[in-house]
Amino acid sequence: MRLLTPEDAAQYVDLRARMLADAPLAFGASPGHDLMSSIEAVREQIARGDDSAIYGAFAPGLVAAIGVYREDRPKTRHRMHVWGAYVTPPYRGRDLGRRLLEAAVAHARGIPGVTVLHISVTDAAPAARHLYERAGFEVWGSEPDALRHEGRTVTEHHMLLHL
Repeated sequence: MRLLTPEDAAQYVDLRARMLADAPLAFGASPGHDLMSSIEAVREQIARGDDSAIYGAFAPGLVAAIGVYREDRPKTRHRMHVWGAYVTPPYRGRDLGRRLLEAAVAHARGIPGVTVLHISVTDAAPAARHLYERAGFEVWGSEPDALRHEGRTVTEHHMLLHL
């Protein structure tokens, strides 16, 4: 497990396509409408320094990832967001999700001035919600009918962790 570098961007783009196809109701993005679907966009995200990071687990290729980014606006720079948490099906149940989440939380804790970490999870990912709750995240609001895909709809739960 490690922080992704610009050289990992192509592997991340491939993993991102798999996560959106595998779990369409767990992510707001969709194939064809995803900011992180190009190598250049991933490299830009990684290049933001401490304000943005993507951690990955390799076996030997990229099999799991999680991202974290800091708000840009001056009034919200105390907040960071976790995004794109995903473990490929063959590697689930091996504690990778917990370890990646811990890396994201540690990253946020290491940024001066950051006091809160946000994450969102849908009803389509109950194991992820349980993981976030075990890590200390609390639901502060829920949005019914947040995502729709192929006739299904899910509620999105907004969670935070005070650092």
